[in-house]
Amino acid sequence: MNNKISLRTFAFFLLLVIFIILPFVNDSRTLLILLTQIFIFGILAMSYDILLGYTGIVSFGHAMFFGIGAYTTAVMLKQMDHTLLIFVLSIVIGMLLAGFISFLVGLLTLRLKSHFFAMLTLAFSGLFLVLAEKWRSVTYGNDGFTFRAPDLFRDRMTFYFFVLASLVVIFLALYRFVNSPTGRILIAVRENEQRTKSLGFNTLHYKVIASVVAGIVASFAGSLYAVSLRFVNTSVMAMDITLDALLMTIIGGVGTLVGPLLGSAVIEYAQHALSGLARDYPIFERWIIFFGILYILAVIFFPKGIIGSLRLLFWKWRGRLKQRKTTGPLPQEKERFE
Repeated sequence: MNNKISLRTFAFFLLLVIFIILPFVNDSRTLLILLTQIFIFGILAMSYDILLGYTGIVSFGHAMFFGIGAYTTAVMLKQMDHTLLIFVLSIVIGMLLAGFISFLVGLLTLRLKSHFFAMLTLAFSGLFLVLAEKWRSVTYGNDGFTFRAPDLFRDRMTFYFFVLASLVVIFLALYRFVNSPTGRILIAVRENEQRTKSLGFNTLHYKVIASVVAGIVASFAGSLYAVSLRFVNTSVMAMDITLDALLMTIIGGVGTLVGPLLGSAVIEYAQHALSGLARDYPIFERWIIFFGILYILAVIFFPKGIIGSLRLLFWKWRGRLKQRKTTGPLPQEKERFE
């Protein structure tokens, strides 16, 4: 167990060192922006994994919290001032709003069965999307608006390191959360909610906690996304954002936290690569079709996600190794030796 933990820790710090050194080795602005987007959507996907992977909740309205964070930060930086203090304050206000709304939505919807809950979250998300479209005096509707980021983030490298640090802190906080007693109960709810109820736990209470945590983290990701673009419109609340978070989680591996990060890297890089190929090769102009094929292949060949499939292969290999040590060579190997 100690070797396993030390190996994970070593891999974690190795990747962190690589991402810290990379901007100094490769000064490509495109790569810097791509990695920043991967980190931001990795945070969003981890927040969705708290719902889907650790609690067994499917939500179609997760973009609502992402959009709340994006609009709160964008509006405050545009209408008040583009200082670092206002930016931090906008993040805090966005997270508080997202937490409060996710608490209310959770109380209203989490008593329902999973598919009814999913559809009702979609309805709430649609309500906020209409609000963003119609409240033109603040949101400028579908046209959206630009704003100035804090002076500290004019340098893309500075913003890159800020997002990377945020990703590390949130990953460690969520890792601590899912391995806490509350996290263990959430996993029990996912596996068998009725049995968890019979043990005396108020499952609604724990599902609401998961919803609030996921909403707060998604709002933070939305704030970072708005600043990375210096622009916001109603697309931050579109269904596409929720589907991206869902697919990142599924492709990377649900219930792992690392899986959503890997899924974010796969999807964001695939989008970037396919859209780049479309500029040179006409066949890739409909790159979204190839993107869909990529999703299908990933689900077929990695049904448990990339991390889940690799973990399954590792345990199978380890089981065979133990069997050989305890029982000797397998029958097929004995025949081969004879």
